[in-house]
Parts: sequence; structure tokens; C-alpha cells
Amino acid sequence: MSVKTEKRIRRHKKIRMNMHGTKDRPRLFVFRSNQHIYAQLVDDDKAKILMSASDKEIKAKKGEKKSEVSKQVGKLIAKKAVEAKIGKVIFDRGGTIYHGRIKALADGAREGGLVF
Repeated sequence: MSVKTEKRIRRHKKIRMNMHGTKDRPRLFVFRSNQHIYAQLVDDDKAKILMSASDKEIKAKKGEKKSEVSKQVGKLIAKKAVEAKIGKVIFDRGGTIYHGRIKALADGAREGGLVF
């Protein structure tokens, strides 16, 4: 594991100490790899993933930027959450910087109707 990954994991552990998702207000966990982005709603009380979305579910147009696709993933997870009557979430950026694709996903989720 690279030093960069170890630092991200260390930051995420610190963040997770103060963050706990419930059934009424789940944790919106975002994971970003070099090629893809994933979002999951997690109930930490039962240690269950309530729903998930990723860019693999979206038909991206050729030449579309990763940040634009991330925004669509945010809208998709928000749509799924609103259908399941979940309006408020806790945003967990997974130790990554709130910038670029992470910020785009958060903006898309807010546009979709989630509050955090």
C-alpha cells in the first residue's frame, strides 16, 4: 500500500470516530478510485448497506468529464434515497479532500433532494 493510501485511511478512521449513521439518517459514504466513483447509504447500527450507486450504472457519453459523471451519481443516489423516504444523511467523504469529483457528487446529491 502506498503512503498516500495509508494517509487517506488514517484520515478516514479519524473522521469515522465522530460519525455514525442510523436508519433515519444514514451515512452517505463516497469512495473514489482513479476510474470510478461509488456512493453508498450505510446504517451503522445494523452494519448494513441500504442502497448504493456508481458510475457503472450511468451511461456516460464519450468525452464526458469524470466530475460530470460524479454529479449524475449524486443525483442517482439522491433519487433512490428519496424513493425510500430518506431525506437527511451524514456525508462521509472517505478521507479524501472535498474537491473535484467528491464535491460534484455532493452537489448532485443536494440537487436531488438530500440534506446534509
